[in-house]
Amino acid sequence: MYEVRDSTPLFVGKNYLIVDDFQGMRSMMRDMLRMFGGKNIDTATNANEAIAFLEKNRYDVVLCDYNLGAGKNGLQILEEGKHRNLIGLATAWLIITAEKTSDLVFGAAEHMPDDYIIKPVNEATMRSRLEKVLARKAALVDVEQAVRAKNHALTVALCDRLLAAPQTNTAELLRIKTSTLMTMGHYDLAKQVFGQILAKRDVPWAKTGLGKVAFLKGEMEQAQQLFREVIRANPAYLEAHDWLARTYENQGNLDEAQNVLARSVELSPTSVVRQRNLGEMAQKRGDLDTAATAFRKTIKLGEHSIHKAPSAYLNLAKVCADNGIPSEALQVLKNVSQEFENHEVRLHAKVLEGTVYTKSGDHNNALKLSRELASVIGADSDLPASVMLEATQLFLSTGNKEAADSMAQALVKNNHENAALLGQVGELYDQAGMHGKGEELITKSRQEVVESNNRAVLLAKEGKLDEAIQLLREARTLLPNNKRIMINLANVSVLSMRQNGANDELMQIARDCLARVAEIDPQDKWCGQAQAALDALAG
Repeated sequence: MYEVRDSTPLFVGKNYLIVDDFQGMRSMMRDMLRMFGGKNIDTATNANEAIAFLEKNRYDVVLCDYNLGAGKNGLQILEEGKHRNLIGLATAWLIITAEKTSDLVFGAAEHMPDDYIIKPVNEATMRSRLEKVLARKAALVDVEQAVRAKNHALTVALCDRLLAAPQTNTAELLRIKTSTLMTMGHYDLAKQVFGQILAKRDVPWAKTGLGKVAFLKGEMEQAQQLFREVIRANPAYLEAHDWLARTYENQGNLDEAQNVLARSVELSPTSVVRQRNLGEMAQKRGDLDTAATAFRKTIKLGEHSIHKAPSAYLNLAKVCADNGIPSEALQVLKNVSQEFENHEVRLHAKVLEGTVYTKSGDHNNALKLSRELASVIGADSDLPASVMLEATQLFLSTGNKEAADSMAQALVKNNHENAALLGQVGELYDQAGMHGKGEELITKSRQEVVESNNRAVLLAKEGKLDEAIQLLREARTLLPNNKRIMINLANVSVLSMRQNGANDELMQIARDCLARVAEIDPQDKWCGQAQAALDALAG
């Protein structure tokens, strides 16, 4: 039997989840929580049970073992919980484990649990650690609600209100505030806060934040200098490595970008995302052996991760085809179709299968797949640009000009402002011996989109907002991935609501456009400004 000993308000009324594969540990931790005054306590024996609980309930405290046997480990549960928004800022997540390896420690830092306790765990340690974490989390309940509602202005206001009073979690509030300002596109305000923090002491995340501001404002030399300063003072600070690699890539220095990514993978070898980034960078550089190794590791590490993605398989297949290993490429494409029950992934795999046949000289199978895909895909404009580009190349290489033209037109119309991509389309036609044909197709397709978009803008300027919205909605249906059309549709929707009051339908249209643009281009500066306008309209 357990006895409640000096329970404090911090433990009362909270929802708890214990995740451990050993009954004895679950019972011991449950009894400890009851001694502290906890009552609403759920227990899970594995990752699947834990995630099912997180999907149904909001927990104030999660005590999670690291090693849970087969399937996801404790950090992967935390990673998925954050990625899927199943846990929030006010949730206290403690990793409890016997593991002490450096890989685990870096993994824990990567996914930022609130504490990390080595077994064996005693009552005094558990109470002390929980009290500190819960005291810090208590202030974040309202902030979490604002974050979940995507009300950025309110999030910043709440952080400012809390920062004006004595706090034990000042650093956490400042990180939330600056992150939100960056999301809103208020880079100068974020820079000011970072500067105030750094004026008191050298804080790695704040200096990295200054570097991010410089990067997003196009000041690449300054960004590079700041990230390198962070790494010199804190060699294991992984976020600075990530951004330094992005800066080098932006400057066209792919060699240095790959070197930085390779170092970050050495520091954090279990990171699925970093292994994938290294593979993609090596692939861009033509370092096929490094790319293949990184993608194979990505696939293995991602088996139980929320970051498991078809791109690692598809890119590995491309690398194997380029490296003269068609048998492995075809096997990888077979695996990806089995692992991901997704129509788009399977179409992409089929396109790449045709490419593998073409590169290996199997023209009969390449032609067969080209014809099959032409009848299935048609001019599907909702496919990712990379898939559409590869399909166009396959159609051209197998002499299927009609299908190539149809796909290329859809690709250009969805990306009519992307000069680099349009250049790639033109190159495909040149490589196929159709010099000038690609440029002609690009010019005509771009003009059609520009004229449609300009008509909508003119209607909006004339005050005919309903007509402009209708025209842009029709254009978006035909071209679901065109950023400019979505941006204009959201802007006109906001303008209409400013004149006529908030409208649920228009609010949803604008939010959908905003989310899709952010998905296509996470660095698009318009998204934060548009989100701020929507927040203001929503009150």
